[in-house]
Amino acid sequence: MHRRCDRNRKRSKRRAIYCPIHGCYLNSVSQKYQLYADRVGQLQQRGIPRRNALILVAHQTAVPLEGEWVEAFWCDQCQSTKWYHVRKDENNTYEIKNVPRELWQHATGVIDPKGNPSVGEFTRRQSRLINHNSIKDFQFVG
Repeated sequence: MHRRCDRNRKRSKRRAIYCPIHGCYLNSVSQKYQLYADRVGQLQQRGIPRRNALILVAHQTAVPLEGEWVEAFWCDQCQSTKWYHVRKDENNTYEIKNVPRELWQHATGVIDPKGNPSVGEFTRRQSRLINHNSIKDFQFVG
C-alpha cells in the first residue's frame, strides 16, 4: 500500500528557471516555441560534425533543435514579461538568454513581437484596430 505523500511526489516539479537580473523564479506566461536549424553552420555551432550536418540539411529542410526553445516569462521583481531563448542540458539545468533578433526567424509558430519588417506602419496600425470606424486614415475628396 502506498502512502498518500508518496503518490504526490509523482507530480511534475517546477522548472528551475530564474531571472538573470534578480535571481527569483520566473513564471512561464506562454507556450514553448520550438526552434529549428536550416543551415549547416547552425548545426555545427551546436556540436554536430560538418558531415552529419550536411546530411541532415540535405534530407530535411528544417532540423528541429532538441532542448532549445523560445518562451515568455514573468518576473515578479521586474514586474514585466520578457522573451528568452531557453536551453536545457543533459543535467536538466536551464540556461536562458535574451532572444537574438535572428532567432525569431527559426522558431515555429511564433509571431515576432517587433512585427514583420516588410509590413508598413499603416498596415500594422490597421491590424491592431478594435473596431472598423477608422475613417481618420482615409481622406475622401468631395
